[in-house]
Parts: sequence; C-alpha cells; structure tokens
Amino acid sequence: MADVNLAPTPDGDLAYVRRGTGAPLLLVMGVAGHHLMWSEPFVAALGERFDVVAFDNRGIGQSFRAEPGFTLDHLAGDAAAVMDHLGWDSAHVVGISMGGAIAQVLALAHPERVRTLTLGCTWPDPQDAWAPGVMKLAEAAGAGDALVAAKLMFEANVSPTAAAVVGAFEQFCADAGAVKVPGPVIMEQMRAATAHDAAARLSSLDVPTLVVHGTVDDVVSVEAGKRLAALVPGAQLELLEGVGHLFFREQPILSAELITAHALG
Repeated sequence: MADVNLAPTPDGDLAYVRRGTGAPLLLVMGVAGHHLMWSEPFVAALGERFDVVAFDNRGIGQSFRAEPGFTLDHLAGDAAAVMDHLGWDSAHVVGISMGGAIAQVLALAHPERVRTLTLGCTWPDPQDAWAPGVMKLAEAAGAGDALVAAKLMFEANVSPTAAAVVGAFEQFCADAGAVKVPGPVIMEQMRAATAHDAAARLSSLDVPTLVVHGTVDDVVSVEAGKRLAALVPGAQLELLEGVGHLFFREQPILSAELITAHALG
C-alpha cells in the first residue's frame, strides 16, 4: 500500500493513501476499519483504472482525534473535505458498511460531487438491518485482549469458507493491527451508524448506484441490502453468493471489476 498522507480539514488532519491513475475514486471505510483493511489485491485492481484514495475516518490511525457525539453528517463532511484537499470537484464514491451509510449521506447532500455511487454491505435504515455477527463487533471493541478482539472481528466479517483459507486470519490480523483503532472510537462509530435512517430520502437520489452484498453477511442482513437497492431509483443489485461482510477482501478482483464496470461503463 502507498505511503500515508495527511489532508488538512477544518476539524483536523485526515490520513489517506493514494494509488493508481485515472478517474478519481474515493473509498469510504466502515466501523473499526482503516485504509489497509481494503486489502492490497482490491486496491491494486482498482488502481489500474482509477486514481484511488482511501482515507481513515476521524479517530482512526493518524487522523485527528474524534470527540464523542459525532454523526454521519460529520463523517460525510470529512469525506467531502478530503475531496476538497485533493482538488476533486467530484469522484466515484465507494462506501462499505458504515462507509456506505456515510456515502449515502454525502450523495444526498452533495449529489453533484458524486459521479457514481457504490454501496457495499450497507443499509438504508435500522429496520431489520443487523445480522447476529454485529454483536461480535461490539464485543471486540470492549475486549481487553487484542487476539480475542481480532478473532471476534474476523468471525463476524468473513464467510465460513473464507475463514477456512490457510493464512486468511493471519493476514487479517496483520492488516487490522497495523493501524491504531481505539475501542471508544469504535463504540462511537457504532452509535452513529445505527442512527442512520435515509430510507425516506433515497427516492430523491439521482446518482447511478450499484449495491453489492454478500449473501452470508453476518453483520448487515442481506435483506437490508436488497431493500436499499429497491429504494434507490435505478439501482443495480449484485448479490455475491456465499460471501460475507467484507466481500472486497473475499472477492477482491470480482469486486473491483463490478465497481469498474459500474463507474466507467
């Protein structure tokens, strides 16, 4: 992965990495995630056709300290501030999980800044949104042992098939542990994320939208992904059979191909 840069914003610096050449593409990460969690194969594949930027949300890694009480509006403002720093009037935007909720807020508030929208493993509102594994994320945030926390996050985020791949857990730990993610920030992110409710506004969204969801996602219900796609006018729905929450780690090349086809036609 590329070197970490800092984007000055009105609230503080946000850390980001940049990769590739082509049309601008912004990656917006979810709860407890950071730029390395996108995975090298996925970012490398996107970098063949895009100028890819992945930033760390406030409170994560080298990004500025997150004070309690922030909302998805604040986090969407951070995403826009990164674009301002880069000189991007608009970009293709890819958001996953909480990042998908942030991307919805950004696109609803500033549709002119979003060329295309890809919403992965995310939801439109809290109604029946959560799968059982979401509780493991909460347990991980409060776990006093790093290995226990990593196992809980791994089990929640990938399918049983992916979890059985030799070396997958070790790679997950290496990526997850390379950037500081404070437990209190995770809890604040979960609070902000679970308050997301854009269902009543999504019918006004006039941005080409792709919704991607794994069928065995154990964090966000696949039904929530289907409902999200139904609420966005003209949205394309791609269901990845047997794939878990972090679909872009399990199927990096396919995921990049789907995003590329959607964004560039």
